[in-house]
Amino acid sequence: MAPVAFVYDRCASRSYRQLEMRMIGCDGYADRMGWVLAGRWIDLGEDALATHRPQLEALLIAMGEEAAQREVLCLVHDWGRLAADESHRLAQQARIAQLGGWTQTTFGESDRRGRTLLVGRQP
Repeated sequence: MAPVAFVYDRCASRSYRQLEMRMIGCDGYADRMGWVLAGRWIDLGEDALATHRPQLEALLIAMGEEAAQREVLCLVHDWGRLAADESHRLAQQARIAQLGGWTQTTFGESDRRGRTLLVGRQP
């Protein structure tokens, strides 16, 4: 059974052109990998810059529910979409790993093999 990809992004810009391009990239990448798309969760404006992101929280809830049934992952265009700050990004990746998932970029970067190391991190 193919893994289920939960697409996440954040966009603080008033223009959504780059966001749209990233979403096209995520859709194409998931299709090439043969993954099922669960949906898109996008934090906009102030939420995109905040530490607490409502759409990311909603993604994690949905991912946790699906993880009991299938293999799950969070697909982002690049690591910066999850968080610009590396320690914050790693904390988010750890939360995903604790749910049993992994994080993947459309550039082929993944924490799938190292997710057991991420589980020990404190979010």
